[in-house]
Amino acid sequence: MPPKRKAQDGNVNIQSRATKRNKTNDKQPESSQKAQKQHPKKTNEDKNQGNDVTPMYRHWLLKSEPNSRLENGVDMKFSFDDLKKSPSQTSCWDGVRNYQARNFLRDQMKMGHEAFFYHSNCKEPGIIGLCKVVKESYPDYTQFDPKDPHYDHTSTKDNPKWFMVDVKYVRPLQRFISLAELKKAHQDHVRNGGPLCNLALFTKARLSVQPLTQEEWDFILKMEQRDGK
Repeated sequence: MPPKRKAQDGNVNIQSRATKRNKTNDKQPESSQKAQKQHPKKTNEDKNQGNDVTPMYRHWLLKSEPNSRLENGVDMKFSFDDLKKSPSQTSCWDGVRNYQARNFLRDQMKMGHEAFFYHSNCKEPGIIGLCKVVKESYPDYTQFDPKDPHYDHTSTKDNPKWFMVDVKYVRPLQRFISLAELKKAHQDHVRNGGPLCNLALFTKARLSVQPLTQEEWDFILKMEQRDGK
């Protein structure tokens, strides 16, 4: 099991390695002008909603590495089973270092939102289970720790750059849905039409926090009841 730490807000100890696994894969540069912004520009849809902005997405896919991988002497592993074994089956989802993924996590992930737990960077990537958001975004304390692989010296506690949420274990899928099976469905839907034609897993593959439409979520949930062969 990865080491445990106490969250900055004084909550009970939770796993601090939640998103350490795949964050190195979704890092991207950002201009100094953008880096100083606390919030992204509002879309036209946001502006039409006024101050009461309804989240565009309510379902998510969260990537995590289930196998041990050391980075600066720290094991980045965090599997679906690790989440289940966490205190109260709950963990912070930290270590996100991609601005688009950060914006999804910070601005759109709300209490009760459901997510697929996706094992990545392993022999057989795919969706293994379900989790849900139980605490909305708050500053990711790993950005302030010089010993942490995701330390960011440009971020301050007065103006944090990176955020995290808490997620809770829900249940495993009735069967594992592999990346290969999802890719086959995606390609079929691209050719013939279908809800997975624009699935972020293939159109925005680098993101460790990926949005899902209601149609994508429903279709993938139904896949667990089918024979994947």
